[in-house]
Amino acid sequence: MVFQLKIKLQKNSFLSFFLAHSPMSLPSRPHLLLLLPVLIMLPPPSHQAQYPPRLIDRIVRDSAFQSYHTKHHKKTAILYKLLLPPSLSGVAAETVRYRAGSLRRHGAAIGEFRVAPGVFVHLHVERLIVVRQNLGNLSSMYNGYGNISGFQLVSPVLGLLFYNATSLHSSSSKNLSELKVSVSRKPITVDFSRAIGDLRRLRPLCAVFKLDGNVSLSNQTASNICVSRQQGHFALVVESSKNTDGIESIDQKVKESKWKVVVVSVAAGAFGAVLLGLIVVAVVSARRKRYEKEEMERRAYEEEVLQISMVGHVRTPAAAVVRTVPALGSN
Repeated sequence: MVFQLKIKLQKNSFLSFFLAHSPMSLPSRPHLLLLLPVLIMLPPPSHQAQYPPRLIDRIVRDSAFQSYHTKHHKKTAILYKLLLPPSLSGVAAETVRYRAGSLRRHGAAIGEFRVAPGVFVHLHVERLIVVRQNLGNLSSMYNGYGNISGFQLVSPVLGLLFYNATSLHSSSSKNLSELKVSVSRKPITVDFSRAIGDLRRLRPLCAVFKLDGNVSLSNQTASNICVSRQQGHFALVVESSKNTDGIESIDQKVKESKWKVVVVSVAAGAFGAVLLGLIVVAVVSARRKRYEKEEMERRAYEEEVLQISMVGHVRTPAAAVVRTVPALGSN
């Protein structure tokens, strides 16, 4: 019976997630056993469940804290990859632990993020855990987020969240919330160059999805680089353009631009070939005219009538002597 139950738990990802993320084990909460038959009978969810953004943050956070308990993640400033539930297979996340004083003095580089020196935590903690997220194909859930409904994502959503490392040894859920951090000097930078291609033609804006649910939009400081003075989630967005069929997708724009490039390239190649042909014809025609002129001069020289005279025993051509006829003037 226990073996059969394990098989059913493996088939139902929602149930396995429920058991993996419950704060206490099932035997310590007997009333949760009553939910097992209901959960087992539930149909398996789709491959990519549509979780709310904050729920994904909690799942990734729990996986980060659990990784420090179950694995030998003892070193600071070392980035560790997280193993997430199958329902979040499209999400990539890493975690790293720092000393608060060291992070404030030296800063850090975490994936696409650059945290400059001068980060202050509004709670006296000795160590903190930083979680980096790349939501991948689950980034679409942010399309209708707050006041970004008139814009469309053109990059995956990247997240950077700070947690209290002392919560690793505490069972209180209050200590698991994000720390309040502030940047006193240079802001945090996010480089999307590795996640996307060249989007300079689209001129995207930087979107910062704050933890309180608000969204702020700003211009890029450089190509594919955004800045922020607080933690949260970040993405590049462009204003949605509408046509007769509704909102035109960015992929369609990119495809149309590629076709335009191909057509312009073919037209330029054809024009270049025609121009090269005209140049070749002009050069050949000029050489032919010069050859014909030289041939005419040669023939005229050869056909000139000359008299033959004897100079000793040698026959040589000689021009006829033309004597000027004297003219008598009248007195």
